[in-house]
Amino acid sequence: MGKKIDGFSKLTKSEKIDWITKTHFNNPEKAKKQLESYWNSDSNTQKRHDEFIENTLSNFYLPLGVAPNFLINGKNYTLPLVVEESSVVAAASNAAKFWGNRGGFSTQVIDTLKVGHVHFYFGGAPQEIQKFFDRRKKDLLRSTRYLTKNMEARGGGITKLELVNKSEVLPRYFQLHMEFKTKDAMGANFINSCLELIAKKFLEFAEEDQLTQGKENSLEIVMSILSNYVPECLVHAEVRCSVADFTLQNNGVNGATFAKKMVDAVAIASCEPYRAVTHNKGIMNGVDALVIATGNDFRAVEAGVHAFAGRSGQYRSLSNAYIQDEQFVMELTLPLALGTVGGLTKLHPMVEWCMELLGNPSSEELMEIVAVAGLAQNFAALRSLVTTGIQKGHMKMHLLNILNQFEANDTLKSDAVSYFKTEPVSVQA
Repeated sequence: MGKKIDGFSKLTKSEKIDWITKTHFNNPEKAKKQLESYWNSDSNTQKRHDEFIENTLSNFYLPLGVAPNFLINGKNYTLPLVVEESSVVAAASNAAKFWGNRGGFSTQVIDTLKVGHVHFYFGGAPQEIQKFFDRRKKDLLRSTRYLTKNMEARGGGITKLELVNKSEVLPRYFQLHMEFKTKDAMGANFINSCLELIAKKFLEFAEEDQLTQGKENSLEIVMSILSNYVPECLVHAEVRCSVADFTLQNNGVNGATFAKKMVDAVAIASCEPYRAVTHNKGIMNGVDALVIATGNDFRAVEAGVHAFAGRSGQYRSLSNAYIQDEQFVMELTLPLALGTVGGLTKLHPMVEWCMELLGNPSSEELMEIVAVAGLAQNFAALRSLVTTGIQKGHMKMHLLNILNQFEANDTLKSDAVSYFKTEPVSVQA
């Protein structure tokens, strides 16, 4: 190919576009216009977007939809959802309507602990490093005060610092395990700053105490970083109603039959990993769409959630469903480390808009709303699977995408929508 360039990051935006389009595209002018057509008309807004990441050429738009009528803990919400997949917003809206007539969703934040580690190697005896740590623990915590005082004033800060011996799984490997509460901030920068300072002071104190004299007692910091696995930063969401009230009017399915099928569907996802992955993906359709809309890190959420799903040693369903005392109950517990301040919350205009739409929630309230979005999506998907099948609703929503690919005009679209009301949607290349 031979398409390499030195110093690309130092070029201006226009120079980058010029090199990219002339080097990689058959029609450079068309490629350039495609990029420019997605620029924001307001130059200040576009400049802000350009500065979010490096080497920005344009914007990549995803649809922002809304799902109204979510009754959560007695309060009504309209959820902003950023997603490219057909039927996600419709499914969420339908689930909100179904449960809005049956008492709505109830939620509870279980805890908000977040975790970070200083990973290091120590060549001496484990009891030596433990004695040193016990002696210097207060000094280590005291050294972070200038970083933590503002967070502590808001009710957060460092909640735990302990030494963990991992040398049985990896020779000479130890951790400083730290836990944090970061209030309305997601807290990644705060946590990483604390960890790096602790690591620096740990080395300094080791030298002062002559812990590291001799090669056999060498102490080497490998890295200091937060973890996106947050099994104690948990939120619970559930719905419940009497089995008798669980009847699907449109499908003519009685409550007892429907409830049993839903319970069976979740049971299968709890023991069969092939099904569990797709089952949980459906949950994340709702979670990710809301996490993106609120400017949070959906990749961190995904990683933590899927690790949580496999915490037993087998990957399982994140949700649960059962019948108890003639009531159908469906519940979901998720690890969610989210923020409502910092990051893009005040920088991205649409994130700010979405936050206001939600009533400018605290981070704990946002955890509850996001968990509800996941549970709603899960319920909607399973309801389709155990009744009409997933394709009927999904492909009806996907129909417009297919018609747009064929550049159908409005008349053809209208005719196709009418035809496929009674026919299965399919497309042949």
